[in-house]
Amino acid sequence: MRGWLEELAGRVRLWHAQEGLRAKALLCGGIFRRAEAHPRATATASSSALSFSRRKCLVVLCFAAVSVRAYAGVYYVTVAGLGGEPDYEQRFTAAARDLDRVFKGSGSGAHVVTLSGKDATRARLTEVLASVAREAKAEDDFVLVLIGHGSFDGVEYKLNLVGPDVSGAELAGMCDRIAARRQLIVNTTSASGGSVAALRRPGRGVVASTKTGTEKNATVFARYWVEGLQDPAADVDKSDSVSAMEAFQYADRKTAAFYESQKRLATEHAVFEDTGRGEAVRAASGSEGALLSTFTILRTGASQKAANDPARQQLLAKKEDLEQKIDVLKYGKAAMDPAEYKKQLTDALVQLAQVQQELDK
Repeated sequence: MRGWLEELAGRVRLWHAQEGLRAKALLCGGIFRRAEAHPRATATASSSALSFSRRKCLVVLCFAAVSVRAYAGVYYVTVAGLGGEPDYEQRFTAAARDLDRVFKGSGSGAHVVTLSGKDATRARLTEVLASVAREAKAEDDFVLVLIGHGSFDGVEYKLNLVGPDVSGAELAGMCDRIAARRQLIVNTTSASGGSVAALRRPGRGVVASTKTGTEKNATVFARYWVEGLQDPAADVDKSDSVSAMEAFQYADRKTAAFYESQKRLATEHAVFEDTGRGEAVRAASGSEGALLSTFTILRTGASQKAANDPARQQLLAKKEDLEQKIDVLKYGKAAMDPAEYKKQLTDALVQLAQVQQELDK
Protein backbone atom coordinates (compact mmCIF):
# COMPACT_ATOMS: atom_id res chain seq x y z
CA MET A 1 0.00 0.00 0.00
CA ARG A 2 2.85 2.37 0.84
CA GLY A 3 4.32 1.95 -2.63
CA TRP A 4 0.95 2.72 -4.24
CA LEU A 5 0.49 5.85 -2.13
CA GLU A 6 3.96 7.07 -3.08
CA GLU A 7 3.11 6.49 -6.73
CA LEU A 8 -0.23 8.26 -6.25
CA ALA A 9 1.56 11.24 -4.71
CA GLY A 10 3.81 11.40 -7.75
CA ARG A 11 0.83 11.34 -10.09
CA VAL A 12 -0.87 14.11 -8.08
CA ARG A 13 2.26 16.25 -8.47
CA LEU A 14 2.21 15.54 -12.22
CA TRP A 15 -1.46 16.53 -12.54
CA HIS A 16 -0.89 19.74 -10.57
CA ALA A 17 2.13 20.55 -12.74
CA GLN A 18 -0.09 20.32 -15.79
CA GLU A 19 -2.83 22.53 -14.36
CA GLY A 20 -1.15 25.71 -15.56
CA LEU A 21 -2.01 24.73 -19.14
CA ARG A 22 -5.54 26.19 -18.66
CA ALA A 23 -7.12 23.18 -20.38
CA LYS A 24 -10.88 23.49 -20.83
CA ALA A 25 -13.58 20.95 -20.08
CA LEU A 26 -13.82 17.74 -22.07
CA LEU A 27 -15.95 18.18 -25.22
CA CYS A 28 -17.07 21.61 -24.00
CA GLY A 29 -13.98 23.77 -24.57
CA GLY A 30 -15.41 25.69 -27.50
CA ILE A 31 -18.59 26.53 -25.58
CA PHE A 32 -16.58 27.80 -22.61
CA ARG A 33 -14.43 30.01 -24.80
CA ARG A 34 -17.46 31.47 -26.55
CA ALA A 35 -19.15 32.14 -23.21
CA GLU A 36 -16.07 33.86 -21.81
CA ALA A 37 -15.66 35.98 -24.95
CA HIS A 38 -19.30 37.16 -24.99
CA PRO A 39 -19.49 40.96 -24.40
CA ARG A 40 -22.23 40.52 -21.83
CA ALA A 41 -20.29 37.97 -19.79
CA THR A 42 -18.92 40.54 -17.35
CA ALA A 43 -21.56 43.25 -17.66
CA THR A 44 -23.02 42.68 -14.21
CA ALA A 45 -22.37 40.53 -11.16
CA SER A 46 -25.57 38.60 -11.84
CA SER A 47 -24.63 37.84 -15.45
CA SER A 48 -21.18 36.70 -14.28
CA ALA A 49 -22.76 34.37 -11.77
CA LEU A 50 -25.08 33.03 -14.45
CA SER A 51 -22.16 32.49 -16.82
CA PHE A 52 -20.27 30.58 -14.13
CA SER A 53 -23.37 28.57 -13.32
CA ARG A 54 -23.75 27.58 -16.97
CA ARG A 55 -20.11 26.56 -17.18
CA LYS A 56 -20.50 24.52 -14.01
CA CYS A 57 -23.52 22.75 -15.49
CA LEU A 58 -21.50 21.91 -18.59
CA VAL A 59 -18.79 20.36 -16.43
CA VAL A 60 -21.47 18.28 -14.70
CA LEU A 61 -22.66 17.08 -18.11
CA CYS A 62 -19.11 16.12 -18.98
CA PHE A 63 -18.89 14.06 -15.78
CA ALA A 64 -22.16 12.36 -16.67
CA ALA A 65 -20.46 10.97 -19.75
CA VAL A 66 -17.90 9.23 -17.52
CA SER A 67 -19.90 6.50 -15.83
CA VAL A 68 -18.87 3.14 -14.49
CA ARG A 69 -19.28 0.63 -17.32
CA ALA A 70 -18.98 -3.10 -17.58
CA TYR A 71 -15.57 -4.41 -18.54
CA ALA A 72 -15.40 -3.89 -22.30
CA GLY A 73 -13.53 -5.63 -25.07
CA VAL A 74 -11.23 -4.05 -27.64
CA TYR A 75 -11.34 -4.82 -31.35
CA TYR A 76 -7.96 -4.30 -33.03
CA VAL A 77 -7.63 -4.33 -36.81
CA THR A 78 -4.20 -3.74 -38.34
CA VAL A 79 -3.61 -3.39 -42.09
CA ALA A 80 -0.17 -3.42 -43.72
CA GLY A 81 -0.79 -2.26 -47.28
CA LEU A 82 1.07 -2.79 -50.52
CA GLY A 83 4.83 -2.19 -50.15
CA GLY A 84 5.71 -2.00 -53.83
CA GLU A 85 9.37 -2.77 -53.08
CA PRO A 86 10.89 -5.63 -51.04
CA ASP A 87 12.30 -3.26 -48.40
CA TYR A 88 8.96 -1.57 -47.79
CA GLU A 89 7.10 -4.89 -47.94
CA GLN A 90 9.34 -6.29 -45.22
CA ARG A 91 9.12 -3.14 -43.10
CA PHE A 92 5.32 -2.90 -43.27
CA THR A 93 4.79 -6.61 -42.61
CA ALA A 94 7.19 -6.61 -39.64
CA ALA A 95 5.39 -3.65 -38.03
CA ALA A 96 2.02 -5.36 -38.48
CA ARG A 97 3.38 -8.61 -37.06
CA ASP A 98 4.71 -6.81 -33.98
CA LEU A 99 1.36 -5.11 -33.39
CA ASP A 100 -0.44 -8.43 -33.80
CA ARG A 101 1.73 -9.96 -31.08
CA VAL A 102 1.35 -6.98 -28.73
CA PHE A 103 -2.42 -6.74 -29.15
CA LYS A 104 -2.98 -10.49 -28.73
CA GLY A 105 -1.03 -10.37 -25.48
CA SER A 106 -2.96 -7.41 -24.10
CA GLY A 107 -5.75 -9.32 -22.36
CA SER A 108 -8.63 -11.74 -22.68
CA GLY A 109 -10.92 -9.01 -24.03
CA ALA A 110 -8.77 -8.40 -27.12
CA HIS A 111 -10.17 -9.32 -30.55
CA VAL A 112 -7.32 -9.08 -33.05
CA VAL A 113 -7.24 -9.28 -36.84
CA THR A 114 -4.13 -8.43 -38.87
CA LEU A 115 -4.01 -8.16 -42.66
CA SER A 116 -0.72 -8.12 -44.54
CA GLY A 117 0.82 -9.46 -47.75
CA LYS A 118 -1.70 -11.06 -50.11
CA ASP A 119 -4.46 -10.71 -47.48
CA ALA A 120 -4.25 -6.90 -47.50
CA THR A 121 -7.00 -6.43 -50.07
CA ARG A 122 -9.99 -4.14 -50.20
CA ALA A 123 -12.37 -7.13 -50.22
CA ARG A 124 -10.74 -8.71 -47.17
CA LEU A 125 -10.65 -5.42 -45.25
CA THR A 126 -14.33 -4.85 -46.04
CA GLU A 127 -15.12 -8.35 -44.78
CA VAL A 128 -13.17 -7.87 -41.54
CA LEU A 129 -14.73 -4.51 -40.70
CA ALA A 130 -18.19 -5.89 -41.46
CA SER A 131 -17.47 -8.71 -39.01
CA VAL A 132 -16.44 -6.21 -36.33
CA ALA A 133 -19.63 -4.25 -37.03
CA ARG A 134 -21.67 -7.39 -36.35
CA GLU A 135 -19.85 -8.28 -33.13
CA ALA A 136 -18.74 -5.07 -31.38
CA LYS A 137 -21.00 -3.53 -28.75
CA ALA A 138 -21.40 0.14 -27.89
CA GLU A 139 -19.28 -0.22 -24.74
CA ASP A 140 -16.38 -1.85 -26.63
CA ASP A 141 -13.41 0.07 -28.04
CA PHE A 142 -12.29 -0.15 -31.66
CA VAL A 143 -8.75 0.48 -32.94
CA LEU A 144 -7.79 0.52 -36.63
CA VAL A 145 -4.10 0.88 -37.55
CA LEU A 146 -3.08 1.55 -41.17
CA ILE A 147 0.53 0.93 -42.24
CA GLY A 148 2.04 1.45 -45.68
CA HIS A 149 1.75 3.90 -48.55
CA GLY A 150 -1.06 6.36 -49.07
CA SER A 151 -1.88 8.84 -51.81
CA PHE A 152 -3.73 12.15 -51.98
CA ASP A 153 -4.76 13.93 -55.16
CA GLY A 154 -5.84 17.13 -53.47
CA VAL A 155 -9.38 15.87 -52.94
CA GLU A 156 -9.35 12.23 -51.95
CA TYR A 157 -7.02 10.09 -49.82
CA LYS A 158 -6.46 6.43 -50.70
CA LEU A 159 -4.73 3.58 -48.85
CA ASN A 160 -2.62 1.49 -51.25
CA LEU A 161 -3.70 -2.17 -51.06
CA VAL A 162 -3.17 -5.32 -53.10
CA GLY A 163 -5.58 -4.80 -56.00
CA PRO A 164 -8.05 -1.89 -55.76
CA ASP A 165 -7.20 0.81 -53.21
CA VAL A 166 -9.65 2.04 -50.57
CA SER A 167 -10.47 5.71 -50.01
CA GLY A 168 -10.68 7.58 -46.72
CA ALA A 169 -14.41 8.12 -47.25
CA GLU A 170 -14.94 4.39 -47.82
CA LEU A 171 -12.99 3.55 -44.66
CA ALA A 172 -15.06 6.07 -42.70
CA GLY A 173 -18.28 4.51 -43.97
CA MET A 174 -17.18 1.04 -42.87
CA CYS A 175 -16.11 2.28 -39.44
CA ASP A 176 -19.35 4.26 -39.00
CA ARG A 177 -21.24 0.96 -39.03
CA ILE A 178 -19.29 -0.25 -35.98
CA ALA A 179 -21.30 0.33 -32.79
CA ALA A 180 -18.29 1.04 -30.52
CA ARG A 181 -18.77 4.56 -29.17
CA ARG A 182 -15.02 5.06 -28.66
CA GLN A 183 -12.91 4.54 -31.77
CA LEU A 184 -9.33 5.23 -32.74
CA ILE A 185 -7.90 5.26 -36.27
CA VAL A 186 -4.11 5.48 -36.51
CA ASN A 187 -3.07 6.19 -40.09
CA THR A 188 0.71 5.93 -40.32
CA THR A 189 0.93 6.04 -44.12
CA SER A 190 2.40 8.69 -46.37
CA ALA A 191 -0.09 11.47 -47.22
CA SER A 192 -2.21 10.34 -44.23
CA GLY A 193 -2.99 13.93 -43.27
CA GLY A 194 -5.27 13.98 -46.29
CA SER A 195 -7.49 11.34 -44.67
CA VAL A 196 -8.36 13.21 -41.46
CA ALA A 197 -11.29 15.21 -42.84
CA ALA A 198 -12.98 12.06 -44.14
CA LEU A 199 -12.32 9.92 -41.06
CA ARG A 200 -13.11 12.30 -38.20
CA ARG A 201 -16.36 12.18 -36.25
CA PRO A 202 -17.39 12.68 -32.59
CA GLY A 203 -16.23 9.77 -30.45
CA ARG A 204 -13.42 8.87 -32.86
CA GLY A 205 -9.81 9.89 -32.48
CA VAL A 206 -7.80 10.12 -35.70
CA VAL A 207 -4.00 10.11 -35.71
CA ALA A 208 -2.09 10.81 -38.94
CA SER A 209 1.66 10.61 -39.47
CA THR A 210 1.64 13.64 -41.79
CA LYS A 211 0.02 17.01 -41.23
CA THR A 212 -1.34 17.23 -44.80
CA GLY A 213 -1.88 15.04 -47.83
CA THR A 214 1.05 16.74 -49.52
CA GLU A 215 3.66 15.12 -47.25
CA LYS A 216 4.04 12.15 -49.56
CA ASN A 217 7.38 10.58 -48.62
CA ALA A 218 7.45 7.20 -46.88
CA THR A 219 7.09 7.69 -43.10
CA VAL A 220 8.91 6.33 -40.05
CA PHE A 221 6.10 7.20 -37.59
CA ALA A 222 4.74 3.62 -37.68
CA ARG A 223 8.06 2.25 -36.42
CA TYR A 224 7.92 4.42 -33.32
CA TRP A 225 4.19 3.94 -32.75
CA VAL A 226 4.85 0.19 -32.51
CA GLU A 227 7.91 0.79 -30.35
CA GLY A 228 5.91 2.98 -27.97
CA LEU A 229 3.49 0.16 -27.25
CA GLN A 230 6.43 -1.97 -26.10
CA ASP A 231 8.58 0.60 -24.28
CA PRO A 232 7.68 1.17 -20.58
CA ALA A 233 8.86 4.77 -21.01
CA ALA A 234 5.72 5.51 -23.06
CA ASP A 235 3.59 5.02 -19.91
CA VAL A 236 4.35 8.51 -18.68
CA ASP A 237 1.83 8.56 -15.81
CA LYS A 238 2.84 5.05 -14.64
CA SER A 239 -0.74 3.79 -14.79
CA ASP A 240 0.18 0.34 -16.19
CA SER A 241 -1.47 1.33 -19.45
CA VAL A 242 -0.60 3.29 -22.58
CA SER A 243 -3.11 5.87 -23.78
CA ALA A 244 -3.44 7.02 -27.37
CA MET A 245 -2.01 10.39 -26.35
CA GLU A 246 1.01 8.81 -24.68
CA ALA A 247 1.64 6.65 -27.76
CA PHE A 248 1.23 9.67 -30.06
CA GLN A 249 3.63 11.84 -28.07
CA TYR A 250 6.20 9.03 -27.84
CA ALA A 251 6.10 8.32 -31.58
CA ASP A 252 6.12 12.01 -32.51
CA ARG A 253 9.11 12.70 -30.28
CA LYS A 254 11.03 9.69 -31.59
CA THR A 255 10.23 10.59 -35.20
CA ALA A 256 11.60 14.10 -34.74
CA ALA A 257 14.74 12.68 -33.11
CA PHE A 258 15.22 10.31 -36.07
CA TYR A 259 15.34 13.16 -38.59
CA GLU A 260 17.65 15.17 -36.35
CA SER A 261 20.04 12.23 -35.95
CA GLN A 262 20.08 11.74 -39.73
CA LYS A 263 20.58 15.47 -40.27
CA ARG A 264 17.62 15.44 -42.63
CA LEU A 265 14.74 17.83 -43.07
CA ALA A 266 11.65 16.20 -41.56
CA THR A 267 9.17 15.19 -44.24
CA GLU A 268 6.42 14.11 -41.81
CA HIS A 269 4.73 15.93 -38.95
CA ALA A 270 2.19 13.84 -37.05
CA VAL A 271 -1.19 15.33 -36.12
CA PHE A 272 -4.42 14.22 -34.45
CA GLU A 273 -8.09 15.22 -34.28
CA ASP A 274 -10.40 13.80 -31.61
CA THR A 275 -13.43 16.09 -31.35
CA GLY A 276 -14.94 15.20 -34.72
CA ARG A 277 -15.33 18.87 -35.55
CA GLY A 278 -11.98 20.62 -35.71
CA GLU A 279 -8.81 20.71 -37.75
CA ALA A 280 -5.99 18.31 -36.99
CA VAL A 281 -3.46 19.65 -34.47
CA ARG A 282 0.08 18.85 -33.40
CA ALA A 283 -0.53 19.19 -29.64
CA ALA A 284 -3.41 19.17 -27.17
CA SER A 285 -5.31 22.47 -27.07
CA GLY A 286 -8.76 23.28 -25.72
CA SER A 287 -10.86 20.15 -26.08
CA GLU A 288 -8.50 18.59 -28.65
CA GLY A 289 -6.65 15.77 -26.97
CA ALA A 290 -9.30 14.86 -24.39
CA LEU A 291 -10.38 11.62 -26.08
CA LEU A 292 -6.84 10.48 -26.89
CA SER A 293 -5.80 11.09 -23.28
CA THR A 294 -8.51 8.76 -21.96
CA PHE A 295 -8.36 6.11 -24.71
CA THR A 296 -6.42 3.12 -23.39
CA ILE A 297 -4.74 1.32 -26.26
CA LEU A 298 -2.84 -1.22 -24.24
CA ARG A 299 -2.74 -2.45 -20.65
CA THR A 300 0.56 -3.56 -19.12
CA GLY A 301 1.80 -4.93 -15.82
CA ALA A 302 -0.82 -5.16 -13.07
CA SER A 303 -3.57 -3.76 -15.31
CA GLN A 304 -2.95 -6.48 -17.88
CA LYS A 305 -3.11 -9.17 -15.18
CA ALA A 306 -6.39 -7.74 -13.90
CA ALA A 307 -7.79 -7.69 -17.42
CA ASN A 308 -7.15 -11.44 -17.65
CA ASP A 309 -8.78 -12.15 -14.27
CA PRO A 310 -12.62 -12.20 -14.46
CA ALA A 311 -12.83 -11.50 -10.72
CA ARG A 312 -10.87 -8.25 -11.14
CA GLN A 313 -12.26 -6.97 -14.42
CA GLN A 314 -14.99 -4.86 -12.80
CA LEU A 315 -12.42 -3.28 -10.47
CA LEU A 316 -10.21 -2.52 -13.47
CA ALA A 317 -13.15 -0.92 -15.29
CA LYS A 318 -13.87 1.22 -12.20
CA LYS A 319 -10.20 2.23 -11.98
CA GLU A 320 -10.14 3.32 -15.62
CA ASP A 321 -13.41 5.23 -15.21
CA LEU A 322 -11.93 7.11 -12.23
CA GLU A 323 -8.80 7.92 -14.23
CA GLN A 324 -11.02 9.28 -17.00
CA LYS A 325 -12.93 11.35 -14.44
CA ILE A 326 -9.65 12.83 -13.23
CA ASP A 327 -8.73 13.73 -16.81
CA VAL A 328 -12.14 15.40 -17.23
CA LEU A 329 -11.39 17.42 -14.10
CA LYS A 330 -8.04 18.44 -15.52
CA TYR A 331 -9.65 19.67 -18.73
CA GLY A 332 -12.47 21.39 -16.83
CA LYS A 333 -10.48 23.18 -14.13
CA ALA A 334 -10.76 26.58 -15.82
CA ALA A 335 -14.56 26.40 -15.61
CA MET A 336 -14.76 25.30 -11.98
CA ASP A 337 -14.71 26.97 -8.61
CA PRO A 338 -11.21 26.26 -7.17
CA ALA A 339 -12.59 24.83 -3.93
CA GLU A 340 -14.99 22.54 -5.80
CA TYR A 341 -12.21 21.45 -8.14
CA LYS A 342 -9.95 20.57 -5.21
CA LYS A 343 -12.75 18.66 -3.47
CA GLN A 344 -13.69 16.61 -6.54
CA LEU A 345 -10.06 15.89 -7.39
CA THR A 346 -9.35 14.74 -3.82
CA ASP A 347 -12.46 12.54 -3.75
CA ALA A 348 -11.53 10.93 -7.07
CA LEU A 349 -7.94 10.30 -5.98
CA VAL A 350 -9.06 8.69 -2.72
CA GLN A 351 -11.49 6.42 -4.59
CA LEU A 352 -8.73 5.58 -7.07
CA ALA A 353 -6.37 4.65 -4.23
CA GLN A 354 -9.03 2.43 -2.66
CA VAL A 355 -9.71 0.63 -5.95
CA GLN A 356 -6.00 0.17 -6.55
CA GLN A 357 -5.63 -1.28 -3.05
CA GLU A 358 -8.31 -3.85 -3.90
CA LEU A 359 -6.56 -4.67 -7.18
CA ASP A 360 -3.26 -5.14 -5.35
CA LYS A 361 -4.66 -7.75 -2.93
